[in-house]
Amino acid sequence: MNIKTGDTVVLLTGKAAEKKDKNGKVLTHEVIAVSPKEDKVIVKGVNTVHKHVKARRQGETSSIVDTEGAIYACKVALYCPACDKGVRVKTIIKDGKKIRTCAKCGKEL
Repeated sequence: MNIKTGDTVVLLTGKAAEKKDKNGKVLTHEVIAVSPKEDKVIVKGVNTVHKHVKARRQGETSSIVDTEGAIYACKVALYCPACDKGVRVKTIIKDGKKIRTCAKCGKEL
């Protein structure tokens, strides 16, 4: 899995897939959490779901909270600022460290 927490990603499917803002740039989102076992990611502002929260103590009120739900990692791609789109990742070993780079332009992500 090439996506990590804190990465900037582009959606490949769904309502916000490859949408652009007023200036013509692709809309990007931030990854909040990653679950490699399930091969899912939680992306900020995407796939919001209603969660019913039960009152745990006396005096608290139960409520309905909007949170982000998990989506499959194959539905997002890492964002390359040089290419201005979602790209595949290539791993290069440099000075004994693995560095993720854009597969098209070779810029470090």
